[in-house]
Amino acid sequence: MVAGFIVGAVSMWALSPLLNQDNTGEVENEWLLEDKGFEEGVETSQEEVNSSDDVMVDIKGEVKDPGVYELKNTQRIVDAIQVAGGFLSEADQQQVNLAQKLTDEMVIYIPKVGEESVSSLPTLNDGNEGKINLNQATVEQLETLPGIGPTKAEDILSFREENGSFKAIEDLKEISGIGEKTFEKLKDLISVD
Repeated sequence: MVAGFIVGAVSMWALSPLLNQDNTGEVENEWLLEDKGFEEGVETSQEEVNSSDDVMVDIKGEVKDPGVYELKNTQRIVDAIQVAGGFLSEADQQQVNLAQKLTDEMVIYIPKVGEESVSSLPTLNDGNEGKINLNQATVEQLETLPGIGPTKAEDILSFREENGSFKAIEDLKEISGIGEKTFEKLKDLISVD
C-alpha cells in the first residue's frame, strides 16, 4: 500500500508539468482569442475612420484622362489633375484654383483657353449642388455654362416660356445651336429638378 502511494505520488509529480502546461496553454489561447477579437474590432473602426477620409471627384474637360477618381479629402485639385494624367495643351490653368481642397461629389471642370470658367457656378437650392437648374436659372446664370452666350441663354428662357418646364436635360438639344458636342459639355453641369 505504501508502495502504491509512492508510485501514485511520483506519477502525479511527473505528470504535473504537462497538466500545468495544458491549462496554461488553454488560458493563454483564450486570452489571445479575446485580445485578437478586440484588436480586430479596433482595426475595423480604424478602417471606417479611414474610409470617411476618401472622396469621389469627377474630373472633366481639358485633362488627359477625365473620369471619376477616389482620393483623400486632404488632397487638392492639383492632386486630382495629376491623377487624371495632367492638363491637355489647350487647358486654361489660370481659371482653376489648384490649391482648393477636395470634397466628396466635387465636379472639377478644366476649361479650354478662351472658354468661360464654370468653377464659380451659383448653387440653386434644388438638391443638385453646383448644378444650374434649367427651370429656375436666370440669363446670367445660364451664361456661366460653357458654350452658352447671351443669345443661347435667351433662347433657353424662351423655350421654357413657350413649352413649360424642361422635363429632362436632353430637352436642351431642341434649342437651335445646341448640338451633341455642346450638350456633352453641359450634361453634368445642369439639372431640371
